[in-house]
Amino acid sequence: MKLVVFSHKLVWKSSESLVGYATDGGFAMHMEAISSIFDETLVVVPCSPIAKYQGQVQFNGNLKILPLKNIEATGLKRKLLYPFWLFKNYFLFRKLILNYDAVHVPIPSDMGTIPMVLANKLKKPLFVRHCGNWFVQKTKAEVFWKNFMEKNAGGINVMFATGGNANPPSEINPNIKWIFSTSLKKEQLSDLASSIKKFDKNNFSLITVSRQEKKKGADKIIQAMPLLVAKFPNISLKIVGDGPYLNDLKELVNQLSLNNYVSFTGKVSQREVVKNMTESDIFVYPTTASEGFPKVVLEALASGKPVIANPVSVIPELLKGGAGIILENDDPNSIFESVIKLTESEEKFKQIQMEAQNTVNNFTLENWANVIQEACENAWQQKTKSNS
Repeated sequence: MKLVVFSHKLVWKSSESLVGYATDGGFAMHMEAISSIFDETLVVVPCSPIAKYQGQVQFNGNLKILPLKNIEATGLKRKLLYPFWLFKNYFLFRKLILNYDAVHVPIPSDMGTIPMVLANKLKKPLFVRHCGNWFVQKTKAEVFWKNFMEKNAGGINVMFATGGNANPPSEINPNIKWIFSTSLKKEQLSDLASSIKKFDKNNFSLITVSRQEKKKGADKIIQAMPLLVAKFPNISLKIVGDGPYLNDLKELVNQLSLNNYVSFTGKVSQREVVKNMTESDIFVYPTTASEGFPKVVLEALASGKPVIANPVSVIPELLKGGAGIILENDDPNSIFESVIKLTESEEKFKQIQMEAQNTVNNFTLENWANVIQEACENAWQQKTKSNS
């Protein structure tokens, strides 16, 4: 089968390569995994030319890129330009949908909304993957996407919500299924298993990884650091990722005189994220933000890192086997007490490391692709990829 993907994710054409396209690591790896299911995969995405990029990776796999001109605007201006962009691309979308065997749209996606609706109207096999927080809708568009899925899931329409729960995502339409999010391959898990860092109570480090926004909670880790430094003089904290709150975090570090204990990496690639994980000892994630399936927690567990986190999304389910600690209170003192508890015994810490890695064995990209392939083949009564 031939699949066409309509995505809002921005892709950059590298000036260093006439044919190379780059995007964020998670999107690239998901597209590569999906391309392994189908005989041919075409990814239709907005594209911008740039000379340099940071934290981006090249596409690989059995896929092709069809670049669209990006709407180089944000906010209200983008909304005003969208109808003109749509008019320009509508007949291209219709032609692609008719010429391909199946259509995939990851949402949220303003650019994928019309192809999603059009594919449904043309009765083409449709695969929709909701990548945001299924339970929180902040805009009219988010309400529309959820309503569309609940109205149309089933038959030849395969629809997933990113997350996890004992109950299905929707009481209205049981055909919507949960799917996890990951960027980990089996080979990578094997490599990480052989590189677990031995814990040294007298010299260890914390790490947090996210887009740095207020609700991600990095400020609470920083506020816990004076208590931790008093207890563990050689402790350190690494904050990975950029975002609108990054300068505030740096100012907080200055105010608390923690420059010798806290470092910032800025935005890095997925490969660098994992590298930073392996070099650290404990992953701290006191987020109160709306989360779908925070795959960074999986990356921490895969690296053998005990996790300290708030009870958000599927995190309690991931940690129920003993791979970390769920914070009882959303404050710096609770983080301090959790670090103390985790580091009481080096032998206990080693057991938690092993439990962390055992937790992620089922959350590989290969398993993720298998879940999608099985659902699509059952719905479409056709092999997604020929055996030839």
